[in-house]
Amino acid sequence: MEVRLLVSVATAVLLSAGPAVPASAAPAPAAATPASSTPAGTAPATGAAVPCPRVPAPKVSRPPRPVPPPGVPEDRLVGGPALATAGLVAPAGAPAPPATTAASWLVADLDTGQVLGGCGPHEYGTPASVQKLLLAATMMPRLDPKQVVTVTDEDMDIEPGSSAVGLVEGGRYTVETVWLGLLLNSGNEAANVLARLGGGVDGVAGGVRAMNEYAHRLGALQTHAVTPSGLDGPGQFTSAYDLALIARVCFADPTFRRYALTERTQIPAQPAKRTKGFQIQNENQLIYRYPGALGGKTGFTDLARHTYVGAAERDGRRLVVTLLGAEPQPKRGWEQGAALLDWGFTLPRSAEVGRLVQPGELLATPTAEASTPVVSAAPRPAAASRSGGVGVAGSWWTVAGAGAGVVLLLAGLLRRRRATRRATR
Repeated sequence: MEVRLLVSVATAVLLSAGPAVPASAAPAPAAATPASSTPAGTAPATGAAVPCPRVPAPKVSRPPRPVPPPGVPEDRLVGGPALATAGLVAPAGAPAPPATTAASWLVADLDTGQVLGGCGPHEYGTPASVQKLLLAATMMPRLDPKQVVTVTDEDMDIEPGSSAVGLVEGGRYTVETVWLGLLLNSGNEAANVLARLGGGVDGVAGGVRAMNEYAHRLGALQTHAVTPSGLDGPGQFTSAYDLALIARVCFADPTFRRYALTERTQIPAQPAKRTKGFQIQNENQLIYRYPGALGGKTGFTDLARHTYVGAAERDGRRLVVTLLGAEPQPKRGWEQGAALLDWGFTLPRSAEVGRLVQPGELLATPTAEASTPVVSAAPRPAAASRSGGVGVAGSWWTVAGAGAGVVLLLAGLLRRRRATRRATR
């Protein structure tokens, strides 16, 4: 409750100072809708959300979508009030973003944290294997890549027919090999191994708990993991905005960046188990076909449909795209992500409609806030003045100081109960 109170009151102060008003959070149209003639990022006169440009997708047979948790208005305000929309948010005057089949998406700058645009950025979605990025963000700093681990029977407990890298029970592998199996081939048994190692005495359950705690610290308040791999589980959700927060931490880690750009690796033979070694290849086509690609993660389940996270660098600028609930026709998930990256790179560096919060920012006290590290994998030149930025939330930064005092006064409320935020929805 304290986090919500802090976000809610601070945002109220910012809104009273006069920033642009976001599109309404009315439900997005279910049917394919052509791009609205209303300028991007602004609400029509009726107050309805601006429809996202969508491509009609072939009808597919799939299980009913899970019912998301009750919406928390304060969670939808994280990153700026313009992001609290079920529809399109984009800088005023920007070219229309490409049409996609995704239920929601977001494009952001990895280094400055500027959100360049999105479609329902805080709408709940099912993650599928892009959840493995949360596992990586949580466990990569904890685990020694040179450690040798023995795969257990419990590690092999994955859904029949789901993605696996080919580890064998009783096999012995370095942690680095397991990471590569997770990120290149989306191995669900690899996810179990890594969650178990990082979960301590509680094993995989402890690993999933650590993932949820870390998501909360990042400000990914709409994310709740049930499985480490992203295999569907009741109550498992995320959002396009939350995925961008998680991806930003991943791409700040040089080890992750090296793994994400690895095209192929060898899974070693296991003589004791009489299995031969074999090669695996990176399934993310972005790294082969998109100039400046930094890597990312693909995902799919019948329930989640196609999900995707990808990042690329161009002219010293690094952008990330996240998609949830996409269909592979007429373009695959990574291709839709690539088109959104192209759109993002066309926008001026000053363009923004919100921002990615820093790790610990929503939990910070006045003293701890100053020591919170800034997530950025490389030194960046000073950003262009935001006071002249283009966008529906362009005035967000110019009035941010109006809420600073409120944030400092309210931050003390977090001291006693910040560890009691719900673990589930």
